[in-house]
Amino acid sequence: MARGKIQIKRIENSTNRQVTYSKRRNGLFKKANELTVLCDAKVSIIMFSSTGKLHEFISPAATSVTKGMLDQYQRALGVDIWTTHYEKMQDHLKKLKDINRNLQKQIRQRMGECLNDLEFDQMRALDDEMDNAVRIIRERKVNLLPANEISF
Repeated sequence: MARGKIQIKRIENSTNRQVTYSKRRNGLFKKANELTVLCDAKVSIIMFSSTGKLHEFISPAATSVTKGMLDQYQRALGVDIWTTHYEKMQDHLKKLKDINRNLQKQIRQRMGECLNDLEFDQMRALDDEMDNAVRIIRERKVNLLPANEISF
């Protein structure tokens, strides 16, 4: 029995969409493998599912040359995919360094260092945070220790 043609459009049901993705991905990888074996082609396929999961097929002949294939691809298109990726990584690294610097400064302030940079309101907020931390520690201490061992 012959199958009828299906209309190519987005599958609305997420379960059906995932099943179709899985079946078609496996079929695509099978065809890529056949192309590799029959024609000695170097094939690399990289896909991300709608859930963000990575799926890849890299033919055995292409494993050592995938970067070279990507370089060839970028030359053919006339774009620089590495620079864009590098710049995004640099921006992310800068943000992480800023977050790290701020957290280290907060730690030093809580240890009693770097207090000269703080305004009066900031000092008051830090003092309140410290008082609250001491209160929480004392409550925890009371809950953990037997009554005869408690001393402040």
